[in-house]
Amino acid sequence: MKGHTVALFLLICLLTGTLAAQDAPSTSPHIDKRDGHFAMMVDGKPFLMLGSQINNSSSWASSLPDVWPALQAMHVNTVEAPVYWEQMEPAQGKFDFSNVDLLVNGAREHGLRLVILWFGTWKNGQAHYVPEWIKSDPQKYPREVNAYGKLLDVMSPNSTNNLEADKHAFSALMQHVHQIDATQHTVIMIQVENESGSVGAVRDYSAAANKEFAEQVPSSLTKALHLSSGTWSQVFGADADERFAAYSTAKYINEVAQAGKSEHAVPMYCNVWITYPVHALENRDHASAGQEYPSGGPQQGNIAIWKAAAPSIDVLAPDFYSSDAALFRDVLSAYHRDDNPIFIPETGLGKTFGRYFFYALGRGAIGFSPFGVDYTNWTISDRTIPFSMADNFALFAPMTEEIARLNFEGKVQTTVEEKGAARQTLHFGDVNAIVSFGFPQRDGEEPPGTADQQGRAMVAQLGPYEFLVTGFDASVSFQLAPPTSHSMQDKQIEILQADEGQYIHGTWQTARIWNGDQTDRGLNFKEHNTSVIRIRLHTLPLHEKSAEDRN
Repeated sequence: MKGHTVALFLLICLLTGTLAAQDAPSTSPHIDKRDGHFAMMVDGKPFLMLGSQINNSSSWASSLPDVWPALQAMHVNTVEAPVYWEQMEPAQGKFDFSNVDLLVNGAREHGLRLVILWFGTWKNGQAHYVPEWIKSDPQKYPREVNAYGKLLDVMSPNSTNNLEADKHAFSALMQHVHQIDATQHTVIMIQVENESGSVGAVRDYSAAANKEFAEQVPSSLTKALHLSSGTWSQVFGADADERFAAYSTAKYINEVAQAGKSEHAVPMYCNVWITYPVHALENRDHASAGQEYPSGGPQQGNIAIWKAAAPSIDVLAPDFYSSDAALFRDVLSAYHRDDNPIFIPETGLGKTFGRYFFYALGRGAIGFSPFGVDYTNWTISDRTIPFSMADNFALFAPMTEEIARLNFEGKVQTTVEEKGAARQTLHFGDVNAIVSFGFPQRDGEEPPGTADQQGRAMVAQLGPYEFLVTGFDASVSFQLAPPTSHSMQDKQIEILQADEGQYIHGTWQTARIWNGDQTDRGLNFKEHNTSVIRIRLHTLPLHEKSAEDRN
């Protein structure tokens, strides 16, 4: 009887513990959504990824000593680094996780989070990182075939053998990550493949793929897109080849991601070689799929298909390498969806790209990462980190947790200087923040702007009349918005106090109070600014009340 009592007690404890574990909020990395805003959650708190991606061939023991100092100079909190299928599984079923361990341990030693980039079936629309035992056996592991019968350096997404091989390897990787990182959460995100799709053909024209293409579009897809049933050609017309490629690639990658998540569930994303516009002088209205970008990837025109076919992918994340700021805003609009947070996993290192961080942050981005940050002399010469991007990260690094939380609450706004628009306005209820770009700014004159539109500013609302303000090449002042109610008429606004300081372990610490020349003409932030201001305002009557009014 005593033994039965003990057994019953242990069973109750087990069930109670299981239920408690189910009810406890997850501290594993995940993405939350609230009121249309997204947050990357790490250790139970919103986390803003100030990331940098290292060069493609820099995840080796011989190269990593040249990685960590560059990341430190960039002031990042997250490193994106590749894991190579060809290195990890040199012989079928024989795995070597030494490079994975180097990355995880190195990130921990340097106080960084890690995003693993899985270079598997696809890298830049080709198959450069698949193991030799796959490359050398195209009969078992078929390649894509173009319309003229040529074998391409692209693995077919319509092959079960290819899929199963990648799933097996990716599952092994995620199982190993779980073994070494289930509680420490160094690895916060996984990129599944790299810029997937086909370079060399709009789709696979192999016999197996042609058979699928001639069949009906899966009903799950037509229902999700609210389209009538039919074959691919009937449903998608002139775009049928590319849409078929998108569905095939998305379905393949979804299964890979799903297999990995069954071993270790962290957010997973696909980066995108986006569709860039063709040159204005060319006699065509769009770029060619399979030639100027990998056909079938999650480009702007394929987002809806990918969302329907790859639900295990949490984020479709555009890479961006153009100096066209208007195009960047268009790309942000395309990927800023109710089912997709903004994450920029790759962008350029040049001065032009620094301003894009502010654009992305203003659209609620969960992370931003320039490419090629290491001292291997591939993208950075003479160990010189570009100022624009490093300045951004140095400024935001002490307050990433606060900015991530405020952005999740929808309280962060940013503005970036545009050509011919050196003054812009941000609206916060009955308060407007007036942002003027360029230095020096003289009384009675319009702001001069900067020569290369590098002015940028952030204003975050902490309370009704309290704001967190910073930026570069910008002056920020506050005014009452035109009154919308009788109570706000005949009022004006002034500064109570403007504190320069920073957040230390989540608590604001004031270093000094700005006043006089630092506040009379707005809060002024220079080109290489390091200051963050917490400003408190209040309202008072515009005119003195008469004795009769006072009585």
